[in-house]
Amino acid sequence: MSRNEQKLQTRQRILEGAGRGFRKGGFAGVGVDGLAKEAGVTSGAFYVHFDSKAHAFREVVIHGMSILKNGLLQFQREHGKQWWHLFVHFYLNERRICDLSDSCVLPSLTSEVVRSDELSRTAFETELREVAKLIATGPASVDLPKDVESAFAALACLIGGVSLARAVSDPDLAQTIATAVARALLPQHSLKSSKKE
Repeated sequence: MSRNEQKLQTRQRILEGAGRGFRKGGFAGVGVDGLAKEAGVTSGAFYVHFDSKAHAFREVVIHGMSILKNGLLQFQREHGKQWWHLFVHFYLNERRICDLSDSCVLPSLTSEVVRSDELSRTAFETELREVAKLIATGPASVDLPKDVESAFAALACLIGGVSLARAVSDPDLAQTIATAVARALLPQHSLKSSKKE
């Protein structure tokens, strides 16, 4: 492996470790030493790749949004006309119950972006617009948001639903919240499902 490839691998490891650290502790709850430890590197190695904690946070946000966009594209490719309702159920279930350190960037870091610097907020906004466009222009699917504005509303419901469900200790209440959000986002699909029963 070349020196350049090693450097890229180390940067990726730091990025992934920092992502776990920020998701678990928030921006203020973890320092550079903690982020480096999460990635299994020294603080000096961290600074070789990122000039500040804020720089790492911005890159974590961009990386997390890239993972979300790739996930959406995968659902669209693999599930065709069923992609939207399958994605909604996946997001409200698997993404709700996974370990917080592995959760989606939107429910776990949006509130941190609000308090971040202008560069991070701008990067987040750019990525968010791309995510909404990707949803709105995806393959025709029952209950798919009809435009970018509707896609933003759907994202807000998904993020809010996951956040609320994660915040309660009663698993039955968490499931009730997830189910209610799914019904709100998928009215036609829910109606078809109830007619079959």
